[in-house]
Amino acid sequence: MNRPPPRLYLVTPALDDTASFARDLDAVLTTADIAAVLLRLADADERSLVNRAKTIASAVQHRDIALLLDGRVEIVGRVGADGAHLTGIEAFTAALPSLKPDRIAGAGGLRSRHDAMLAGESGADYVLFGEPDRRGNRPQWGAVEDRVKWWADLVEVPCIGYAGEAGEVRLLARAGADFVALGDWIWTHPQGGAAAVTMAASALAEPAP
Repeated sequence: MNRPPPRLYLVTPALDDTASFARDLDAVLTTADIAAVLLRLADADERSLVNRAKTIASAVQHRDIALLLDGRVEIVGRVGADGAHLTGIEAFTAALPSLKPDRIAGAGGLRSRHDAMLAGESGADYVLFGEPDRRGNRPQWGAVEDRVKWWADLVEVPCIGYAGEAGEVRLLARAGADFVALGDWIWTHPQGGAAAVTMAASALAEPAP
């Protein structure tokens, strides 16, 4: 089956200064077809979290790009975010009543195929495979690729594959990912985030062998 090229899903660092980051992000968002931005926020009081998130929302949503919060379900409505991404099946299940049916509910940190299927059956708008945990550890690449292939062949709920480096972008597309997530490595790229995202978009556009 011919699949359309995956779209990009950007993951921010854990931010405490969203004003300066918003300027960099604005330049990145013009470079490629980006479906969503997952905003990670450093811990702070609720008012600060809301204000920081609103700063990023203003840079993202006017471009018709979805803004999702990493957790922080309690402020999704106040920020006007499009939804939230939850890590672990327990957190995902607990957040569903406050997100559905009006907002996006994404699921990651799924430890097993059973957890992934449970998330899909419970109403996840997407599942994410391969992202690092809170300590920065990721599953082995072969396991990520296998999980994406398994899901893409079996389930209609969209799948996001997390690319930990530039070389994984095209491999995730070939495995059947509907979206490819780009994380910390694009923000630390020597040529800047815009160049890294442009490179990732080019990799997705390459014809399959």
